[in-house]
Amino acid sequence: MTDPSFPNNIIVTGGCGFIGSNFVHYVVDNHPETHVTVLDALTYAGNIENIAGLPGDRVDFVHGDICDAQLLDKLVPGHDAIVHYAAESHNDNSIANPEPFVKTNVEGTFRLLETARNYGIRYHHVSTDEVYGDLALDDPSRFTEATPYHPSSPYSSTKAASDLLVRAWFRTYGVRMTISNCSNNYGPYQHVEKFIPRQITNILEGTRPKLYGNGRNVRDWIHTEDHSRAVWTILTKGRIGETYLIGADGERDNITVLRDILRVMGKDPDDFDHVKDRPGHDRR
Repeated sequence: MTDPSFPNNIIVTGGCGFIGSNFVHYVVDNHPETHVTVLDALTYAGNIENIAGLPGDRVDFVHGDICDAQLLDKLVPGHDAIVHYAAESHNDNSIANPEPFVKTNVEGTFRLLETARNYGIRYHHVSTDEVYGDLALDDPSRFTEATPYHPSSPYSSTKAASDLLVRAWFRTYGVRMTISNCSNNYGPYQHVEKFIPRQITNILEGTRPKLYGNGRNVRDWIHTEDHSRAVWTILTKGRIGETYLIGADGERDNITVLRDILRVMGKDPDDFDHVKDRPGHDRR
């Protein structure tokens, strides 16, 4: 007998983006009983080629905006769960123009929550560790589920706002939700604007990589497949109303990561330029 609580038919928002598309591949490869509907607006960060070649009987694609309430009303009924990856996520872009971040990350989450509430759909919200701000470089402590929110950028503040909406919709309306806050991802299909692919691409093109500030800012790096496995575990086994932190015990400062990339690619580990630090750059 089919488990009625098991997600046999899910919507993945942002499923053509980097982390979302990796989750779609993970589900297709590891859970053949689950059908995936990808909803993606195909902004500059979404690429339908990221899900090309997946079986048509397992994956449907819908081109649309999570802020489109009428579309959601047509699409969501009949699905068991929404896994919400869609987001504007690049810090530099959020500093230059925060408006799309408020639109997608805050209003988009609101629209999805309202749809989940109206149709009684299980909802999982994919968020970031950046909602917690940063830690001192010499501080041995780590973020926990109880760490107060202290976002540093327009991007992280909109993700913090969306997390709080999710918690409110659980408490006020009983939406069956979970939240995961994950550290920095790397892996296939990552957009070239992000740190690791940007450095690799610069080297391939013969351009000297650039490093913000002194490069001592620390991130916990996790491969996107490990992130996908964690999200699936939370979706299927997590306690409703809970927040889960996802990390890989992979702390590296940016200068170490860049020098490792240069070595692997046969370059001098000091063959890069320091540039002025980003405003509000989280330390660790």
